[in-house]
Amino acid sequence: MTEAILLVGGQGTRLRPVTVHTPKPMVPAAGVPFLAHQLARLAAAGVDHVVMATCYLAEVFEPHFGDGSAHGLSLEYVVEDEPLGTGGAIRHAARRLRGGPDRPVLVLNGDILSGVDIRGLVAAHRERGADVTLHLTRVEDPRAFGLVPTDADGRVLAFTEKPQTPEEIVTDQVNAGAYVFTRSVIDTIPEGRAVSVERETFPGLLARGAYLHGHAEDSYWLDLGRPEALVQASADLVRGVVDSPAVPGERGESLVLPGAEVAADALLAAGTVVGAGARIGAGALVHGSVVLDGAEVGEGADVRRSLVGAGARIGRRTVLDGAVVGDGARVGADNELRTGARVWCEAVLPDAVLRFSPDDPAAPTGRRPQTTEGLQQ
Repeated sequence: MTEAILLVGGQGTRLRPVTVHTPKPMVPAAGVPFLAHQLARLAAAGVDHVVMATCYLAEVFEPHFGDGSAHGLSLEYVVEDEPLGTGGAIRHAARRLRGGPDRPVLVLNGDILSGVDIRGLVAAHRERGADVTLHLTRVEDPRAFGLVPTDADGRVLAFTEKPQTPEEIVTDQVNAGAYVFTRSVIDTIPEGRAVSVERETFPGLLARGAYLHGHAEDSYWLDLGRPEALVQASADLVRGVVDSPAVPGERGESLVLPGAEVAADALLAAGTVVGAGARIGAGALVHGSVVLDGAEVGEGADVRRSLVGAGARIGRRTVLDGAVVGDGARVGADNELRTGARVWCEAVLPDAVLRFSPDDPAAPTGRRPQTTEGLQQ
């Protein structure tokens, strides 16, 4: 038996308004809740028992995934009454584990899309006889992550959380959010209080002489903490850049879910997803974007690298480029929302008022959209 704990309790504040009504791991990517991709990869790797550590909007997980049998797993759910941090969540969820003290337990952050070889990670843990094995990946700019330098044999030497000075950047290896714990090590984490596995558990184990092994792997890896990363992850799954058995369709330039309507002359490209019951109007371009269930993109709209929330409406000729429109929002015709723009759930932006000077050559031949660059509501 191979067991796993999935850490899915975070509030996803950096993803708002996407996560106002939906916990981050349940936000759709490539047509299904992101968590479905993790469960599918776990099942494919031979994991048969998973404990979900939930907190924020905890009530939405079990109705969707049930006992896990439809996913080839046995699923259990543990709810935190208040956030316990990564380490505290692992300790809290461990009460539902079934294996003995020497058994390996896989732990995954619920907001990481990774192509890591799960079987290989567990095998490396067993072969090394480690107390904890960490999946490490290399990034060009490690300042937003926890650095994990290792020796030539892969033994972890230190942890530096989000380095602030050049002197602190001693490696490009970062904590990739996937671990294998020997079960007895989890029992040493304090119970009933918030604990950071990155800032308290791992440094404390090192200080006590425990063996922490860094398993470096250069497979696909993406932290979904930002809206643009979530959109990219969805597109990469649709196009097959990273594999997932949970993608509900063939890999390609687009994925259109049942019940969606796409005009014959609309163009979908670069891994776009059109959700169930959504509508894409005539002449619209949707490029590398996520249009969630029941949303509508108007005629002639241009949507690139953006997320359109469930039931949202995008007006005719409106341009979205790197924008997020929350569930149920309305963006009127001829608006333009550029990188970083976020429209809150249920917000309403009226049609743009277009004005031209008498000598403007665009006036007699076309209309230019109103720019609302950097808009936040």
